[in-house]
Amino acid sequence: MARKYSRSASKDVSSAVRRKKKGTLKSGPGGKGGKVKSRAQAIAIGLSEARKKGKKVPKRKKRQ
Repeated sequence: MARKYSRSASKDVSSAVRRKKKGTLKSGPGGKGGKVKSRAQAIAIGLSEARKKGKKVPKRKKRQ
């Protein structure tokens, strides 16, 4: 079975989680928002960054 996420995409996510733990990960466009407090938000930011770089990441789920 094929991987949903590329290995390099998972590195981007782990980098975002590490930045969150360190306290340097910010939310919002260009990091102009406040500090990220939740792990789920850190993962979402990491996936978003991977998508922008063109890595293999599934599309974002639509909210209802």
